[in-house]
Amino acid sequence: MKSIRTYHIAWVMLLLTMAGCAGKRINDRITFWRGDKLPYGAWYAYNQLNHLFPEADIVINKSSPGEKTVTYLPRDEYGFVYDPLDRKMLYLVLTDYVDPDRDEINALLEMVQRGHHVFISSVQIGNALLDTLHLATGFKLSFLDDSLTVKVFHPLSYNRESYTYPGRAYDNHFVQIDSSITTVLGTDELGQPNYVKLQYEGGGAIYLHLAPIAFTNFFLLHKGNKGYYDNVLSYVPQDIGLVKWDDYFRYYAKGDSGDGSGKGFNALGWIAGQPGLGMALFLLMVLLLLIYLFESKRKQRIIPVKAPLKNASLDFVKTIGRLYYQRRDNKNLSQKMIAHFMDHVRSKYNIRASQLDEDFEKRLAWKTGYDPAAIKALLRYMKYVQGQPKLSDEGLLELNSRLEKFYERERSAVNNN
Repeated sequence: MKSIRTYHIAWVMLLLTMAGCAGKRINDRITFWRGDKLPYGAWYAYNQLNHLFPEADIVINKSSPGEKTVTYLPRDEYGFVYDPLDRKMLYLVLTDYVDPDRDEINALLEMVQRGHHVFISSVQIGNALLDTLHLATGFKLSFLDDSLTVKVFHPLSYNRESYTYPGRAYDNHFVQIDSSITTVLGTDELGQPNYVKLQYEGGGAIYLHLAPIAFTNFFLLHKGNKGYYDNVLSYVPQDIGLVKWDDYFRYYAKGDSGDGSGKGFNALGWIAGQPGLGMALFLLMVLLLLIYLFESKRKQRIIPVKAPLKNASLDFVKTIGRLYYQRRDNKNLSQKMIAHFMDHVRSKYNIRASQLDEDFEKRLAWKTGYDPAAIKALLRYMKYVQGQPKLSDEGLLELNSRLEKFYERERSAVNNN
């Protein structure tokens, strides 16, 4: 048994160390779930029950204490649950909020009167149970603090032993107790009682503990804090033969719904169970479904507007033209402009010509539909430019103006068509 316990501790400590070395933020989700190996899960506490109560059977309870049908234990002729082996039972609840209804409170008290033990560790406890036990808890919850210190009286020496850890504080304390029937077993850092015991004549007892965060993996595996868990449960007799780990109150804070089903209060289920509200809820769901079906067909995704493709070649020519113009190499620039014009005519109109002659004029005028006289004037000026050794700025601007008119005439013809 010791080797298994050592293995569990080493395994969880390895996970916590790896998370710290990786530089990741610790998962601070508080679950109190017996299967969670998260820092604030209850995996270690649940698996140590066999160590604390080696002769006991561990079972999971998922039904209300006041439920009429209990699957794993029979009932006697009076309707009370009994164990065929006549073993003492520990009913253990670990959660953040417990609020049993009157039937469940009576069922818990029946357990205690028959010699069983009820241990509840919760930050908040319902007023119905507190009033029954003549207790009252505080209203200030220290769940925002970044550390927690709890103290428990040693069951033999009765010395107050202190335990602390650097994690979240999620606890409460009692502000009113009936000292004639209540024994204080533990306190918080300020000495306020947070763990009490109420003994009954039948040999059973109720233990109320207001710091359930101290039963999580992070707290118990920090240094020597596992001793706190041992000391707290050491007040429960060691001859326990059956440990009943409760999952019911972890899921249902309010307890039984009152219809004997054992299911916790559910707002949607309650509405659906009312004749008028149930029908209204059904009609609302149908209406929402119809709206969704119609609206999904009518509305379409907006089609994005695509910008027209730009004439990259024309932009390139303009860029090269500005470059030559800045260098004042007018003659070279005019030759490039004329060469571009000839290449444009050859690629668009399929007119091949090595020189600007009369035959070229006729074919270009016929294919472009441009004024023959304007074509002739353009080509004549181009010949003039080619024959000049130098070209002035005015001459270059004149050539550009004539070519732009030709290109503009082309664009207008395309738009009209």
